[in-house]
Amino acid sequence: MLDPRTIKNKLLKLFKNYWRKNILHKIELCFVILVILIVGLIYGIGQWYIYSQRNQPYKLGVSFIPDYASSLGLNPKQTMTALLNIGVKNFRLTSYWSDLEPSKNNYDFSSLDWQFSLAQKYHAKILLVVGLRQPRWPECHPPSWTLNQPTSVWEKELYTFMAKTINRYKNSPSLSAYQLENEYFLKGFGDCTNFSRSRLIYEYNLIKKLDPNHPIIVGRSNNALGIPLGQPQPNEFSISIYKRVWDANITHRYLEYPYPNWFYSFLAGVQEIFLHKNMIIGEMQAEAWPPNYKTIPETSLAEQNKSMNATRLKNRFSFAKSTGMHSIYFWGAEYWYYRKEILHDPSLWNVAKTEFK
Repeated sequence: MLDPRTIKNKLLKLFKNYWRKNILHKIELCFVILVILIVGLIYGIGQWYIYSQRNQPYKLGVSFIPDYASSLGLNPKQTMTALLNIGVKNFRLTSYWSDLEPSKNNYDFSSLDWQFSLAQKYHAKILLVVGLRQPRWPECHPPSWTLNQPTSVWEKELYTFMAKTINRYKNSPSLSAYQLENEYFLKGFGDCTNFSRSRLIYEYNLIKKLDPNHPIIVGRSNNALGIPLGQPQPNEFSISIYKRVWDANITHRYLEYPYPNWFYSFLAGVQEIFLHKNMIIGEMQAEAWPPNYKTIPETSLAEQNKSMNATRLKNRFSFAKSTGMHSIYFWGAEYWYYRKEILHDPSLWNVAKTEFK
């Protein structure tokens, strides 16, 4: 076996021989060294962040959207109750403008009311998403009566609606925080056309004015890229993590994102160092991604298993925890119940039950 000194000498000799050849080799060698240094820095900051957060308790939760549960053929109240009964105590809920103000000045908060009531009954906490852009396609959810209005008009209508929503729920014992919009600047996904930073800032200030007692979270606008600079600067930022999706544009096959856990730890660590802001996982992919723009009910169970099965779901829980971020909301809880109730496959549900208990 070679001793460390011999290995060192051989590497130095190899380096010198390569360096002496020509200018192209020098450039290549400098590039390789630069890449190694950058990856080493990313890994080091990621490991520092994981270590710094090691004593923080985990807060696991789920996103829950009644409209999505209904689209899967489920009873929304039954679905949320079932999630509460397996130990889910943190919910990320939506306030779709299109649902809650279907016609001008005609408000219907009945759906969100029963979600808050049910959460309070089970002593669960709610992260309430407010604003125009919210989780699930088409991402932006304006009511039909605003579609032909100029921006200056519908923005004021949106602010009025947001104020109504915030004032209605700000005193609920179940409310823990607000999420302002959802991946606001992500232009490549969703049926959204307005990305005005001034609107985002106004909405942020509106929430702070109406309810200064609850923190505000703003989501980063990409699975891996993007820097959360500029205004507004919320109490916390969130990030979405997707692992396996269908690439409908180039390869037309399933794509596994290659980012390791410590890459997301690095993003959270850099944010902690320079912005002094905590990062949470606002969406951890935990449901199937159907191919060719199909819906879940249009996709066979065998095909669904190619992007999400029990083993993958268990790995999602482990991966999320391994990033060092301790507040984690899983994406697709309605889907777990759909697999159990509609497809008679309780495998995902059983994994979730174990993790939340």
